[in-house]
Amino acid sequence: MTDHRSRDRYWSRRRLVTAAGSASLAGIAGCLSGRDDDDDQTVSVASFFTFFDFARRIADGTPVSIENLVPTGMHGHGWEPDPSIQRDITDADAFIHVGPDFQPWADRAIDTVQDEERETHLINVREGIDLLDLTDTVEDDEAVEGAKDPHFWLDPERAMVSVDNIANGLTEIAPDHEDAFSANAADLNAELEELDDEWQALFDAAERDIVFLAAHNAFEYVGRRYGATIEPLVVNLAANDDVRPADMQRAEETIADNDIQYIGAAVFEPIRPARQLLEQTDVEAYYPVTPYAGTAESWVDRGWGYFDIARNVNMPTFRLLLDVQSPEDVSFEDYGRNFEP
Repeated sequence: MTDHRSRDRYWSRRRLVTAAGSASLAGIAGCLSGRDDDDDQTVSVASFFTFFDFARRIADGTPVSIENLVPTGMHGHGWEPDPSIQRDITDADAFIHVGPDFQPWADRAIDTVQDEERETHLINVREGIDLLDLTDTVEDDEAVEGAKDPHFWLDPERAMVSVDNIANGLTEIAPDHEDAFSANAADLNAELEELDDEWQALFDAAERDIVFLAAHNAFEYVGRRYGATIEPLVVNLAANDDVRPADMQRAEETIADNDIQYIGAAVFEPIRPARQLLEQTDVEAYYPVTPYAGTAESWVDRGWGYFDIARNVNMPTFRLLLDVQSPEDVSFEDYGRNFEP
């Protein structure tokens, strides 16, 4: 593993444990179990689904338990917890977060950890990652690191750096398991390389290079990496219910100008705009997309993580949006055409 920081080699004295265990996505996604004292496990909590999923795979086969702080069905970029979540963070051995200025509640929690000199180790998954500049249409107060787009994990190559950051951070709290973390991180990065190749092949087969998403502005990294224009309904970076008449007007013009038949619609965002575009334009159907910001109950039941969601939700939709395949040739496990089962 790349050593991104100096290392304090220590085991936490708290030895916290969750009843769900470290490897089961279904048992711990979006909820925190009651914890008991245990001599064999430590607990890391994550502020965002993608990095919870990465961390649980990196920790697989070790006594380190990973918990997702964001409830099932909620969007990790727009969700605001109540203050009680601070206890879950300060009681944990490590807090896996997406860096400053992305989730205000996570920033507050980090400030508390630092002010109170807690033992909780802070793992910034964004450390050392080259972020894209924002367009002029995005409000400055949504930017991170001086007008940068934070959605880097949609680019598999950039996501690999976050995997190394998590592996290094877990090694800091559980140094005896460094070899396992390293091996699991290498496997995870190899799968990210495979996913990158799959995305590239999909975009190479595209019959169009402009697609439209009834979603907030989260997919610019996909468009930049694979050479396409991905037009969002809402240019804001956060998944809020803030669609303006001007957004709808721009959407209708984009759809008409590019003869768009199928659009994407964000799973964890209001569906009303997509339905309105279905009624008021020549759009024939909308299909699911997600920036891996949360997990649905049906996905938890299937044990889906980042890669499963990419291959079973996002990729089938982009095959339709890019005119690679027709609806008759594409199937969905759920959230299919117009989000019908």
